[in-house]
Amino acid sequence: MPFAPVLHSEWLKIRTLRSLLGALLALFAATTAFSALAGVSETSDPEFDPLFMALSGVAPGQIAAMCFGAMAVSSEFHGGGLRTSLAAVPRRGRWFAAKVTAVAVPTLVVGLVTAVAALVVARAGLGDAASGLSLAEQVRGVVGCGIYLTLMALLAAGLAAVLRSGVGALSLLIPFVLIVSFVIGDVAGGATDFMPDRAGQIVLYESYDGPLGPWTGLAVTAAWAAAALAAGAWSVRHRDA
Repeated sequence: MPFAPVLHSEWLKIRTLRSLLGALLALFAATTAFSALAGVSETSDPEFDPLFMALSGVAPGQIAAMCFGAMAVSSEFHGGGLRTSLAAVPRRGRWFAAKVTAVAVPTLVVGLVTAVAALVVARAGLGDAASGLSLAEQVRGVVGCGIYLTLMALLAAGLAAVLRSGVGALSLLIPFVLIVSFVIGDVAGGATDFMPDRAGQIVLYESYDGPLGPWTGLAVTAAWAAAALAAGAWSVRHRDA
């Protein structure tokens, strides 16, 4: 079967599952709302970064992105869904590629729209504090935000394929993002700069220092996502449906 019909069928699955559409809506709502709150916060901190403050809603929003990626894949492992899918598309690699694409494209689109909305509402609250942001910096932040959220959704999708469980994938990823990076990060030192969330979020800062830049940081996050997807593809190909 050609790739396009397989992709279309996977997109139809996502459109018809309310929980997945709800995750995308939560991604937009949480990111925009928390960025709006950040926009009216105190800006007297000497380390204040207006671009990161405007896009800081990504921190809770990425949880929704990961939920979307994990649930989109894990839904196949309930009620014999994977057997039905593979009966229609015997080439497992093609099916998994279509599934991953069906996760990536809507996440990227929603992520970009969300980043624009978050930046607009946060800048309205920040006022003069954000007046120094250049157009290039804002475009980098918006595009980088959309790509980052997509990569985190794909990381969750790959892990869900390996574990065959959305709950299992999220139970590993969410504590990793919320605890390891923010609680252990300051103690562990520079090694945390190469964690998927820390590295990818560098693109959200106006100014940055350290071994990684905005795009090299996203490349590190992309490497994590690629490794998870490669492991997920291997699992789908070699394990019983």
